[in-house]
Amino acid sequence: MSSNGIQLGCEVLFEETPEWFLSKRLGLLANQASVDGSFTHTSSLISRHGGNLACLFSPQHGFYAEKQANMQESMDNWESSLRVPIFSLYGAVREPSYEMLEKIDILLIDLQDVGTRVYTYSTTMGLCMEAAARIGVRVVVLDRPNPINGESVEGNILCQDYRSFVGRYPLPMRHGLTMGELARFIVEKCQVPCDLEVIPMRGWKREKYLGDTNLAWVFPSPNMPTWETALLYPGMVLLEGTNISEGRGTTMPFHIFGAPFIDQRKFLRHMEKAGLEGVIFRPVCFEPVFDKWAGQTCYGFQIHVTNQKEFRPYRLGLSLLQTFYRIHRDDFSWLPPPYEYEWKRSPIDILLGDGTLRQKLENGDDMSTVEANWTKELGEYKETTVSCFLYQ
Repeated sequence: MSSNGIQLGCEVLFEETPEWFLSKRLGLLANQASVDGSFTHTSSLISRHGGNLACLFSPQHGFYAEKQANMQESMDNWESSLRVPIFSLYGAVREPSYEMLEKIDILLIDLQDVGTRVYTYSTTMGLCMEAAARIGVRVVVLDRPNPINGESVEGNILCQDYRSFVGRYPLPMRHGLTMGELARFIVEKCQVPCDLEVIPMRGWKREKYLGDTNLAWVFPSPNMPTWETALLYPGMVLLEGTNISEGRGTTMPFHIFGAPFIDQRKFLRHMEKAGLEGVIFRPVCFEPVFDKWAGQTCYGFQIHVTNQKEFRPYRLGLSLLQTFYRIHRDDFSWLPPPYEYEWKRSPIDILLGDGTLRQKLENGDDMSTVEANWTKELGEYKETTVSCFLYQ
């Protein structure tokens, strides 16, 4: 057991190395956050333990997490120290081709997720599983914590008519699963006939936020600098479908938001009626150096979470959208496509995973009534996922 009491899946794998590890050709889907407790990359661990690593695969943002968001593609590359190719799954293709997978017998997946449906690493994992199932490649997921805990779930279940690269499986926005559990969900509940094995962690408990552990946070994407960012993300990501800056182009992505036209006093008066718990809005001004409103002064707020257990990030995001539409209707706008390889449907609709929710926000429907519409399906989701759990 490591000093922090938690062993990651990539560490458990090498305690009792399975027979297939030395006898099969291996591929690895990973990025720069795929490290053990001593910050050694999983690809190096594979090489060190004598595994036959034939190739690497990279998700959105690239193998080195160097690319920014929304269709900033990474190309195939070469890992010189390991002398293996890196196949990009966020460039010319978003799922591995037959030619890529025929080079391997087993695909290892070691990615840090953030517990939110629209974070694309889970979609990439699912697409890999679907492709692997078609040609008979085995998939082994090396599990990692859900940084925003494995108990809290929130939001509407993805409507199948709104499947996209930012939502492929019937999950709520905050899904409460680890990557290994999500892989099991894809097999058991989505009928993907993948030959799957999950290497679970040891010592992780469902109620744990990453901040409750001594595990280090290595940012899995450029705009996810801290684990606390992941806690805000299920709600703040909705701003990507609007002309409101979500803080990209600053040192505080998803922690701050704003636009040149926001009336801070008026905004606060309306948000006081939203019934949000565990959060405080502090007025700020900022100038993004890229992305929305680059080089312009934005008036907005920094979000301070004061009670993470009471805080409901998705309700926060929906309340923000409703307030912007209500008080700044002439300046606020929904962004048009394209967004994450969706060329026709509105970005906000595929983020919400529903075709009617935006209209309810525009109509000013009471938020409790809006949430009541998915109470039943969310309860069913909770019951359904129990069989996928790997941890108490």
